[in-house]
Amino acid sequence: AVAFTAGAQAQSPKVLKISHQFPAASGDSGDFRDRMARKFAAEVEKRTNGQLKIEVYPNGSLVKTFSQFGAIRKGTLDMSVLPLAYGGGEVPEMNLGLMPALVTSYDQGLRWKSAPIGKEFEKILDDKGIKILTWVWQAGGIASKTDPIVAPDDAKGKKVRGGSKEMDLMIKGAGGAVTNVPSNEIYNAMSSGVLDAALTSSTSLISFRLSENSKAVTTARNKAIWFMLEPLVISKETWSKLTPEQQKIMLEVGASLEPFAKEQAQVDDKELAAVFQKAGAKVVDMDEASFQKWQAIAKDTAYKEFAKDVKNGQQLLDMALSVK
Repeated sequence: AVAFTAGAQAQSPKVLKISHQFPAASGDSGDFRDRMARKFAAEVEKRTNGQLKIEVYPNGSLVKTFSQFGAIRKGTLDMSVLPLAYGGGEVPEMNLGLMPALVTSYDQGLRWKSAPIGKEFEKILDDKGIKILTWVWQAGGIASKTDPIVAPDDAKGKKVRGGSKEMDLMIKGAGGAVTNVPSNEIYNAMSSGVLDAALTSSTSLISFRLSENSKAVTTARNKAIWFMLEPLVISKETWSKLTPEQQKIMLEVGASLEPFAKEQAQVDDKELAAVFQKAGAKVVDMDEASFQKWQAIAKDTAYKEFAKDVKNGQQLLDMALSVK
C-alpha cells in the first residue's frame, strides 16, 4: 500500500499558477497576453507529459496588479505576464523597461535579449528572484477625453497617466499633471475625471475598452514614445524546484512564443485605430517632429534622473541606447 501511494504521488502533476492583470481571452480572440499565457501552459503540459500543469488567472483575480512583482520575487506567485516597470519602486533598474522614447521599434526591443543590456537586465532580475521566459515588448498610444495628445504642448494642464516613474517625469516636463494607476484601472479613472488622458499599450487601449470614454487616440502606427517590456516571467524559487528537463522545456516554449507576441502586438497597433474610429473617436498618428520634441524632454528629465538616482544608471542607459 505504501509503495502504491508513493507511486501515485510521483505521477501527480506539479501545478503552477500564472496571475496577470489582463482580461481573459476567448479562443483565438481577445487579449493576446492572456492567449500567450494559455498557449504556454498548454504546450508545457503537453511536452512534460502532464508532469507540469499551469493554471492561468486573468484580471488580477489571484494577485492584484501592483502586488505581482513582489509576489514573484518572494515566490508566493509562480508566474506572471508582468509589466516590469511596475516593479520600479522595488528595483529601480526596471524603469528602463518603460523609458520614454528609448525603444522605438519591436525589432530593436527584441534585440535586447542577446545584447549586453539584455544580459545585464536578466542578471539584475535573477539577483532579485525573477527569470524571464518570453521577451515581450508592446508599443502604446495615448487615449484622451478631449483633443488628441500628439506633441508635448498638447499635454499641458491635463491629468495624464504615464505608466512608470520615467514616463511621469517626461509628462511633468511637458507641463502635464500625473496620476499613477495600473492599466486595468484607467477606464474608471477616466470616467470619474481622475484622468484626462492615458498612455498604455495598444492592446490595453483595446482590451480595457477605453474607446468608450475617449474622444481621441494617438496610435503607435507611425512613431511611439511608449514601448514597454512586459515579459512572461517565473519566480526563481519556483524555477529552482523544477527538474533540468522541465526548465529546458519552459525556456524553449517561452522563446517559441516571442514571434507570436510581436505579431499580435503589431496587429493591435493597427486594430486600435479601427476600434476607436468605430466608436467615433478622432484617430491620429504621431509624426517625427513631435516624437523628437518628446524625446528631448525625456532626455532632460527621465534619462537625467535615471542616470543620477539609479546605481549604474548611466551605464545601463548607454547600453540600451547602443541597441539600434
